Amino acid sequence: MANKSTLYFIHGWGMNQAVWQPVTQALTDDFDVVTLDIPGFGAASEEIITPFSLENICQQMEQTIEKPGIFIGWSMGGLIAQYFALHYPALVTGLICVASSPCFAEKKQTDWPGIKPKVLAGFQQQLASDYSKTLERFLAIQAMGSPTAKQDIKALKALLMTYPNPALSALKGGLVLLEQVDLRNQIADITQPTLRIYGRLDSLVPAKAIDFISALQPNAQTLLFKHASHAPFLSDKTEFIASIRQFITKSTNQ
Repeated sequence: MANKSTLYFIHGWGMNQAVWQPVTQALTDDFDVVTLDIPGFGAASEEIITPFSLENICQQMEQTIEKPGIFIGWSMGGLIAQYFALHYPALVTGLICVASSPCFAEKKQTDWPGIKPKVLAGFQQQLASDYSKTLERFLAIQAMGSPTAKQDIKALKALLMTYPNPALSALKGGLVLLEQVDLRNQIADITQPTLRIYGRLDSLVPAKAIDFISALQPNAQTLLFKHASHAPFLSDKTEFIASIRQFITKSTNQ
């Protein structure tokens, strides 16, 4: 394929670029695929950023972006991808947010569905004492409800172990991002073609948040995987890959 589109994949909290391996293997023939590690994670585990803010993360990651492309961000990686689309628009030709949100934390005062404060607080407390157990619990929550939950967790763990453990400062900083970042008032300014993929059984980005997000970014396409939880690219891999291909074909022909 001449003039291949470039796809930049960004993983989520506690993860690394290896989680994308099952998906990227099926895309490398038709696209230039680049899997990125967030500073402090995976191959970038020694890149310590202070403070661990979206601005600083994207500033660091931008140095590895050689040409414009479609940014595909999962979970916390979706926050980063959205920030790139807003602040580095020349680099982002399209945006795919996977099980992600402009605001992950529940906001009771505005009825915003999200992660409950006690869940985030529990992760923060656990993290201080035992990273492995915290990650185990996080993986369990990500797969909860999915008919392939056990296989999904096993696959994720095996992939993650191919890279070094993340830096504790990045893990802590990432939880703060999930707790505090709020891009709700900004995503209407995203001008790139956007696809938002959700899992109906996701407890971290509840299905009832979809209508809220759609109202904030009405031009974005929405796709809901009925039997998926927080990792639809694992539980519904074939359909996930097909949806990416379809989105790219449609957006590049506009």
